[in-house]
Order: sequence, then C-alpha cells, then structure tokens
Amino acid sequence: MRLLLPGFLLLVPLMGQTPAELPAEELARAPSAWRIATLLDEATAQGWGSITPLLRTGAQQAYEANSGYAGQWYYLYRWARLLGTPSQKATTDWIQAIDAARVAHPNMATSYALRPGSLAGGLSRELLLALLGNAALSEEFFQLLSPVDQPQEVLAILQKIHQADPARFSAYGSLALAVAVVHDVPVSPYWPHGQVAAEVLRRQPPPPEELFAYLTRLDRSGLTLHRLARLPASELKFLVDIVAPFSELDWARQNASPGLDDLGRAYDLIRYRQDRFAANQYNWPGPVYTLPVILQQGGICVDQAYFASTTGKAKGVPTIMFRGAGLDGRHAWFGYLGANQQWQLDCGRYAEQKYVTGLAFDPQTWGNINDHELLFIAERFRELPTYKLSVLHAAFAVDYLGEGKVEAAWKAARESVNRDRRNVNGWQILLAAQGARSPDLRAREALLREAVLAFQKYPDLEVAFSTALIDILRQRGESSLADFEEQRLGKKYQSVRQDLSTRQAAATLKRSMANDDMATQIKVFNRMLETAGRGAGHDFYDVVVSPFLLHLAGQGQVPAALRSLERVRRTLRVEPRSQLDSELTALAGRLRSGKFENKAPGE
Repeated sequence: MRLLLPGFLLLVPLMGQTPAELPAEELARAPSAWRIATLLDEATAQGWGSITPLLRTGAQQAYEANSGYAGQWYYLYRWARLLGTPSQKATTDWIQAIDAARVAHPNMATSYALRPGSLAGGLSRELLLALLGNAALSEEFFQLLSPVDQPQEVLAILQKIHQADPARFSAYGSLALAVAVVHDVPVSPYWPHGQVAAEVLRRQPPPPEELFAYLTRLDRSGLTLHRLARLPASELKFLVDIVAPFSELDWARQNASPGLDDLGRAYDLIRYRQDRFAANQYNWPGPVYTLPVILQQGGICVDQAYFASTTGKAKGVPTIMFRGAGLDGRHAWFGYLGANQQWQLDCGRYAEQKYVTGLAFDPQTWGNINDHELLFIAERFRELPTYKLSVLHAAFAVDYLGEGKVEAAWKAARESVNRDRRNVNGWQILLAAQGARSPDLRAREALLREAVLAFQKYPDLEVAFSTALIDILRQRGESSLADFEEQRLGKKYQSVRQDLSTRQAAATLKRSMANDDMATQIKVFNRMLETAGRGAGHDFYDVVVSPFLLHLAGQGQVPAALRSLERVRRTLRVEPRSQLDSELTALAGRLRSGKFENKAPGE
C-alpha cells in the first residue's frame, strides 16, 4: 500500500477531480481540452464558484511566472467568474451601470425580473465548450464586453445563434459576439436619427439569430464587400446595428451602385431638398421612410447619411452615422470601413463649414462615441498583439488591486502602459494603484504629466488628463501653475479644435456658477464669450450660451439674460435666417415667456 499510494494520488486529476492547485507544468502550457471539460463537469456538479478560486490563483501564478499562456488561463477564470455570477446580482449591477453611464432610453423596459440561479443557467454544454475552448474568442469577448451590456441577454443570444448552427457559430464567432452585444437591449428610439417619427420608421431589428443567419448567408454567397469572418467584433458592431428589413437591404444591393472604393458616393445619390431646409422642415414629412422612397423623394443631410450608411450595411460594410453642430447649422454625414480596411469618416462632411467633431452612436451602449474612440477605431491599433498584451496586464492589475495586492497591481498597471501608451484604462488603473500605494500628490502629478504627453494626438484625452492635473495642482496650492495650464489648453485648441476650447470655457463657467456671486458669473461669461466664443457657432451656443442664460433666468435675472443674449448675437457667427438665428430668437421668446425648462439643443 505504501508503494501504491503515491502513484494513486498522481492519478487523481486524471479521474475527473479538480486539484487543490493547478500544477506549474500545466500552467506553462495552454489549457487542454481535457482540463476544460473537467472544469466544466466540476462547475456543473458543484457550481462555478467551486472552480473560480482555483483558476484565479492559477492565472496569477502563470502571470507571475511570465508564462506565455497566462492570458488563456486568465480568460478561463473570467468565464468562471462571469458564469457563476447570480443572475439577480448581474441584473442589478447592470442597471446600476446603465444609470451611471446615463445610457438608458425609452425603448428599454422600466423593470426587469430578477431570475434565480447563475448566468450559466440555460446554457448548453456544447456552447460552453465552444466558448471556453476558444482562446481567441474568449479574449475578444472579454475585451469587448462593457458594464452596460446585459449579460443575461448577451449569453442568451449566443445560445440561440449556436443552437441554430454550431458550425456557422464557430466560423463567424466575432460576428456572433457583435450581434449579442448590440441586440441585448432594444435599439434607441433616436437611432439612426431622431428626425423621423417612430410610426414611420419602426425601430424593430430582426431577431438576433435571424440577423446572424442573414449576414453569414450573404458572406458565403459572395455578396458582401468585406469578408465578415475576417473582421473583429469591435468593427462588426457597426454592421449589425440594422433596423431596415432584409427586403430593403436586398433592394439596396441591387439598386445602389457604389462599391467599396467609392461608397461615399451613396450619400450624393439622395437629392438635397432645399425647400425643406428653407421651411425649417427638419423632420421627415411623409408617411413612409424606406430606402426606395428616400431615393425617389430626396431629403436633407440626415436622410442622405441614413441612406448611405444603410446601403453600406446591406453590402456587408460597417458604417457610422455622424451628427454635428457647425458654425451656422446642424449637419449629418457618415463613415465606413473602406478598402484595405481603412476607415473613411468624413463622407458628406462639409469641409468648408469647419464643422466640429461629430457625435455618433455606439450601438453597443447607445451612448455617444467620444473623440478618441473614433480615432482609435480609425487607427485600428487595438488588433495589435502589443495592445492586447497591454489590456491583459491591466486586467491583472485590476484583479490584484481588488485583492489589496497594491504593489503587484502597480507593477502590472505600469507594464500595461509601457506595452501600449494608448491604453486609457491602463493609465486609469495605474493612477488608482498609485493612489492606493501612496497619498503623495507629487507622484500623482508626475503620472498625470506622463499621461498628458502620451495622449497629445488625442485632444479630448489630453484635455481630460490635463484637467485632472490642474485639479492636483490646485490641491497642492499651485494656483499659478494651474491657471497657466488652463490657459495653455484654451489657446492650444481655440483655432484647431474650437469644440474643446468651448468645453474648457464651459468648465470654467460651471465652476464660477457653483462658487461665485451673480455679478462675477456674468463677468466670467462675458470673458468666455470674448475669448472662446468670438466667431463660434452652434457648439458654443449649446454648451455655454443656452445653459448659462437659462441659469440666469432661473435665478430671476431675465433682463440680464436678455442683455447677454444681445451680446451673444454680436459675438457669435449668426447669419440672418440661419438655424442659429432661429434658435437664438426662440431662446429669447422662452426667456420673455418665463418658460425656462432646459431642452436638448435643436428642440
């Protein structure tokens, strides 16, 4: 028995039992199919919580040993943690994330049932093996997943797609992920734009599994301009945000001629309706809003952008619609993933109007895509191995920080930004780890200055990190340095990015509104008007003028608000009979009538 017992103990893992610790030699390799199946059996029998600590420890050991397979063990741990999450907790956490991000919209349910069990409930063993056994798909899933994705529905959609055709799911995994994270909640009522009534354009996309089947059928038939199996989910999500019926998509492929090299011409296929613009008729006037009708009747810029972007999607091309406030009007244009997988983001944009950076919906969150995200999309660097490695280091940093392992977290976060300095999350985690490591504000200031340098190409990020730096300088009593930094930002972007100088002016004014008396607030507003508002247009009106004048009126200062409005007319670029002229006139009417409730710009 003494001779047989050690050999018997060595065979225990081979008999299907999970060890107390994963052997170092196993962590030095990729997880085997046998190990994954064994873990799945254990989780099915005793719950995912029974294997989560084992995988967490194993992933950290592989990471600390510089194993080239640490990422694969880490994503196994992430699957265990996600699948073992109680459905009730996942739903309440998701609702809190939606509220915090302010991306709830009227098409979403007002209440959600709290289901019993964990997120793994209802998922087939075949799907779980397909997910856990595909390292590349696991990495893509967890790098794509957002706190505002509804995890229960994301997994349910993946289950439906996989159940319908497992082989096609395997061949088009990234497309399945894109469909799942976009269609986990209803589409926004403002998508693709808010200038067509709900009864005219029904925002009801096809069932996710039918959309997946339709797009893969087009791809296999050679009817798409991109090979969909070669695109990442982060780009495919701009393809699957479809609300037009399949019949319209089929019509577009047959009747709209532009191809991948000249898809921008689809915008100009729609005759511009000057009569609607002259009559301030910005909403679609007819009872039918389909691609053939838009082509026949013509439209304004939002209709041109919708037609072109939907035509691109019909041909298997990811597209993005933009809306922006320029000097003398609001405008819409579109972008698409063109030849050589290069994004063209200014199709239909009026260069001579100097429109500010446009806003676009992120169909995964139904919030706006910010400036740097658009640049990141265009640069496509997130598909690089170095960036993916940076993300992995940041993930371990978060895990270490959650365990209170501050030094390990700081080291991992430092490695994250060293691998790729464009990893915004890496910098945020590094700052958090530094704060946990030491209260020294000078060390935090040094990191912020590093981040400002790292994001000089991305103005909104430079402004964000510079603003944090300014706050630190003020906390340290360095008011002169803080003022200098604030002025530097304003001057840097006043001529090339008026939208950012406008937001800097808005931040200064907001601080004055919170801390100063009324006379000082008006002086600050007048100074912002002279420095950042001269020759400006809609963006300055939306962000600075309208909020402040309504604030004045709400404080009983209607005469002062009207006087400031006249000063605005003299300072901003207000062409007679332009949209900005109309909105200033409407604002004056609201001030005189006593209706001070704040409305969205353009309403």
